[in-house]
Amino acid sequence: MKILNLFIIVLLSICISTLKADEKNDELKSKILKNIRCLICQGQSVYDSESEFASSIKLIVNRKINDGLKEKEIYQFLIEKYGDWIIYDPKLNKNSYILWFLPLLLFLLGGAIMRKKLKFTK
Repeated sequence: MKILNLFIIVLLSICISTLKADEKNDELKSKILKNIRCLICQGQSVYDSESEFASSIKLIVNRKINDGLKEKEIYQFLIEKYGDWIIYDPKLNKNSYILWFLPLLLFLLGGAIMRKKLKFTK
C-alpha cells in the first residue's frame, strides 16, 4: 500500500511539472508571436493573423520552443531568415537609426514650428 501511494505521488508530481512546463512554453510562444510582424497582413502580428504565412511561423516558433531554443535565439533565427522588419521592436543598428530617431526629430521640428508661430502672434 505504501508503494502504491508513493507511486501515485511521484506520478502526480511528474504530471504537475509537465503542465507547468507546457504553460511556460505557451506564455513564451504567445509573447514571441505578438512581437513578430505578419509579412502578408498590414499591421497585424502573427499572433492575430490567420494567413498561411502566420500559420507557418506559428509552427516554426512552436518547433523551436520544443527544441529548447531561447527567445533571443528564435528572434535571431527569424531575423536571419526574414530580415529585421519581421520584429516589431527591432534593435538599434545602422540600418534602423531613422526608424528610432525620426519620431524624435518630428517632435522637435513640430515644437520649433509651434514656438515660431506663438512668437509671431505675441
